[in-house]
Amino acid sequence: MLYPELFKSLESARWNMASDVPWDKFDASLLTDEQAMTIKMNAITEWSALPATEMFLRDNHGDSDFCAFMSIWFYEEQKHALVLMDYLQRFRPDLVPTEEELHEIRFEFDPAPPLETLMLHFCGEVRLTQWYRRAAQWHTEPVIQHIYDLLSRDEARHGGAYLKFMKRSIERFGDSARASFAKIGVLMASSSRTKQPLHPTNLHVSKEHYPRDTIQSRLPDPGWLERWLDFQIDFDKDCEARVVGGILRNLSSLFGQAFETVQDLNRFRKALPAIP
Repeated sequence: MLYPELFKSLESARWNMASDVPWDKFDASLLTDEQAMTIKMNAITEWSALPATEMFLRDNHGDSDFCAFMSIWFYEEQKHALVLMDYLQRFRPDLVPTEEELHEIRFEFDPAPPLETLMLHFCGEVRLTQWYRRAAQWHTEPVIQHIYDLLSRDEARHGGAYLKFMKRSIERFGDSARASFAKIGVLMASSSRTKQPLHPTNLHVSKEHYPRDTIQSRLPDPGWLERWLDFQIDFDKDCEARVVGGILRNLSSLFGQAFETVQDLNRFRKALPAIP
């Protein structure tokens, strides 16, 4: 089982909201209205760990080890939402998300292949690590800079945990797991071909709720994410290249192959035996 090991490693790295956030360093002159609004949107987006966890538990019912790990992932992701809301409660209480705004993003996701979902969320953690690093650089107020640095480090650790489950899946399912991971890897690393940010919160997940079946579409400002990335934190081609590079490096290690480009990964995917 991976859960006991992951519990110990993530517990040892866990930060405390009361003692590890320098609340007394807040400087109101360095927080703009524009910046404060993006904190609200990220707080709501982090709350989406709730429906995602419900999805994981449902679709991985036969894997108690992974479901036990969800107790850690869910706790830490909800803590991200909480620390951002705590920041707003202290310094911009007018922007604290309402319970109705938080509940709006809780809806049931359609069932999906567990291995593909695992890979999707691994890529999401790689991407979010880089997004939050850029957010920490864009913000000018020191407390929120520190918070985004903490969140970025958490997301990187979560990606590492998902990778361990991916390695275990290859041991158990062989080429079936490789095919699932390579398929989603090609999709999530092909950012140049899409106009939307490639992250689980911006993908359609429920036919019943279409077109309001993405987390981002149910935010108070559905167009926020694109503006945040393109015009606020300036997540440019170099930043995106770090995301793609991270996905390719990890899959290279996972598969024992060298993938320099998405095309290399796609060729590997096509060469895998057909899975019934």
